[in-house]
Amino acid sequence: MREELLAILEKNSRIDFKELAVLLGKTEADVLNEITKLEQDGIICGYHTLINWEKTSIEKVTGLIEVKVTPQRGKGFDEMAERIYNYPEVKAVYLLSGGYDLLVILEEKTLKEIAGFVSDKLSTMESVLSTTTHFILKKYKDHGTVLGKKHKDEREVITP
Repeated sequence: MREELLAILEKNSRIDFKELAVLLGKTEADVLNEITKLEQDGIICGYHTLINWEKTSIEKVTGLIEVKVTPQRGKGFDEMAERIYNYPEVKAVYLLSGGYDLLVILEEKTLKEIAGFVSDKLSTMESVLSTTTHFILKKYKDHGTVLGKKHKDEREVITP
């Protein structure tokens, strides 16, 4: 039940407990107990809403910053990742394979704010060797959800 429950919740965290119970063939109490245990065990870490900001009047810029760092003896990349993710403007930090070590994701109102974070905070850290910043120009799919779906033309073709 656990794997199926997690898959359903990942797609729709607002699903009703009754509907979950029916889908899983369990009681509502079983589902509620399992979700509570998953939250207590740190498997379910939070619930989020995916917003298509392009359809609002709110300006948001997403920056992806690749960071090359010198790993610290006995700590690897974890301590540096923690220093970075403790900044409130940082939305996510990932350890990467390849030419860069960390990927830092920021959301700000302007390109200048992201550039300022990189130059004033990130680049000045002792272990940071280099950074490369990319800006997301348009999101087509995010967290498994297609944004701005094109409407299919449902009209019938009429021929004489």
